[in-house]
Amino acid sequence: MTMSNPFFDHPILNSPYAYPPRHWELDEEGQPTQQIIETRRRAKFITPIPKPKKRKAAAKQEGFVFEDDAGLSTKEQQYDPTSIINEVRGHVDSWRTLPNPNQWQVTPETARLLQHWRHHKFNDIRPFFCQVEAVETAIWLTEVAPQSKHGKRILEHLDAANKDANPELMRLALKLATGAGKTTVMAMIIAWQTINASRHSGSKNFTRGFLICAPGLTIKDRLRVLQPNDPNS
Repeated sequence: MTMSNPFFDHPILNSPYAYPPRHWELDEEGQPTQQIIETRRRAKFITPIPKPKKRKAAAKQEGFVFEDDAGLSTKEQQYDPTSIINEVRGHVDSWRTLPNPNQWQVTPETARLLQHWRHHKFNDIRPFFCQVEAVETAIWLTEVAPQSKHGKRILEHLDAANKDANPELMRLALKLATGAGKTTVMAMIIAWQTINASRHSGSKNFTRGFLICAPGLTIKDRLRVLQPNDPNS
């Protein structure tokens, strides 16, 4: 007789189209506790792993430390990106709940796009919450953060991290799960940037030019849909 395992019997708790209000709890070793927590899971790079059948008391493996040329991570002090991710996520959550577009501190064009992506009754493919949130984060960091003390501090942190990791090339990474629809997120970002660049030509926040780097010909072919003249754009 097999025991019931709620975590594996019903792993999906949330709708992909709405803010995730609950999650399965995992213990310190990444094992499901079978308890549901009524909050969103905090960003943390963990994965549930099969529990070993036998374990020796003295054989507990230490966590890997990925050292790099810049010395960002050592055994004594590891580079921790999750704290800044959770802080940015919290600010974006608070900003998202502001009911009046006049409070959003974005351009009128950006406000119309946000209303469209969040509330439009799409006939076919509707954006997932994670897709909208990814673009919201890019928008918040670009248009909103420079206008607040907390936002400026986060931008300074990101700028310092970029100078350590890749001098003179400011980068922001958006991490989405496999199958989340990163190509759609790229299209949303291009639309946001292009529309604003056309309406606000003097702004340094927006551009009409985009460089898309693909790791291979297959991926490059799939990204063809990002070109406006493509039949499946």
